[in-house]
Amino acid sequence: MTLGVLPVTDPLALLGAAVRYTDLNLRAVRPDDLSRPTPCSQWNLAELLRHMDESLAVLEEAVLDRSVLLRPVDHSALAADPAAALRERACRMLRSWERDAASGGVRVGDAMLPVEIAAAAGALDVAVHGWDVGRALGRARPVPADLAAELEVCAALFVSDADRPARFGPPLPVPPWAGPGERLLALLGRDGNL
Repeated sequence: MTLGVLPVTDPLALLGAAVRYTDLNLRAVRPDDLSRPTPCSQWNLAELLRHMDESLAVLEEAVLDRSVLLRPVDHSALAADPAAALRERACRMLRSWERDAASGGVRVGDAMLPVEIAAAAGALDVAVHGWDVGRALGRARPVPADLAAELEVCAALFVSDADRPARFGPPLPVPPWAGPGERLLALLGRDGNL
């Protein structure tokens, strides 16, 4: 299978579902939670939210400019209420995708990716970090089964051994009865048990 053919139903709908799921976890963040540890061992919750801000800015840049240049991100909006600012950025990014992502490609370095690939990769990043936020709060909502099933396919395509251990931990074992959410998290080196 090539990266030009993505076996998911609708990558833009997948991105929307990931944003809605993450929004639920962001709504629970309070200012006194920002020093909490996260599944991303090098970050506390404030640092994870800053990373998510950068990721959302890159996703918006991808659809608006049709290229990813990794411009510096102004994080000043995070100062007062980081979770609310992220929710606003995520909604703005999703509106940009819904308005401008009909077809075409996104330039990433020397490669041109179909917008569907960029949307699916963005959905994976948004949803998994949304789960990380919930986990940091001690009450991770499971990734919805239908969203997790499609993201599991994306993760198997997008995450390689070269991404481990820097971006993702090694895959974890799961019991045969595990659902798609547990399998997705395990594939990305995250333990879904609280």
